[in-house]
Amino acid sequence: MQEAAAPATTPASHEPEAARLGNPSYVWRSGQDRRVNLIERYVRLEGRRVLDLGCGLGEYVRAFSRRGATALGSDIAADRLREARQRATAQPSPPGTVAGFMAAAGEALPLRDASLDVVVLNEVIEHVADDRATLREVGRVLAPGGLCILYAPNRLYPFETHGIYLRGRYIFGNIPLVNWLPDVLRNRLVPHARAYRHGDWPRLIEGAPLEVLHHTYVYPGFDNIDARSRVLGRLLRAVCYWAEGNIFQRLGLSHLVVLRRTVGDARPARAKEAAR
Repeated sequence: MQEAAAPATTPASHEPEAARLGNPSYVWRSGQDRRVNLIERYVRLEGRRVLDLGCGLGEYVRAFSRRGATALGSDIAADRLREARQRATAQPSPPGTVAGFMAAAGEALPLRDASLDVVVLNEVIEHVADDRATLREVGRVLAPGGLCILYAPNRLYPFETHGIYLRGRYIFGNIPLVNWLPDVLRNRLVPHARAYRHGDWPRLIEGAPLEVLHHTYVYPGFDNIDARSRVLGRLLRAVCYWAEGNIFQRLGLSHLVVLRRTVGDARPARAKEAAR
């Protein structure tokens, strides 16, 4: 099996933040609301302890709290965390709780073993330094039976949404057909973000106390197009959301993967590794 693309090797000081970390959700629109609704197909958020890993400006943290969750956010970008705290403070009190925001990498979460019910990675796993280590850490902090729900770039989507590096210059935008190139070419153009194939997930959770519960694909929300043309936006949504229910789902924007913390061996991944 071929490996997913490696993350950026360009020094962070010379790399645009949009390339290094991706663009966070700045406003709440129908596309984001749909993703939360999809999450709630698999787990009701009310009363759950939920971590948004790679929370950006905290839009999803506040959305989870509006659904009744005790929601926590983590990120490695201090400026984004500052704004997330400001936005949370400015919002009226939701039915749930915004438990706070913490600076942490996905590979080393400052949380107790089995302390969470749900961990969400929304277009984040492709940016972490080590995706397998991050998923092992997710398995550690989830309680037995808890769920990790992640959205991640699909290698078969016809556009690369993270932009590309061409002749040393970063070009932001949706670039067609890049993801369909051979690995050596795709990774040269997009060294800053991975894209995943259908069969990658069993390999990525190997050694983690996780199992794949469900795997499907989602298409974009087309909010920008809808803002310019309601007719075109509705047409694209109708066609693409229809495609999510058939063989054309494989061309969707993102994987939607639901992982469950296994119940059989309650020891965290770190303890099992130490015992070997």
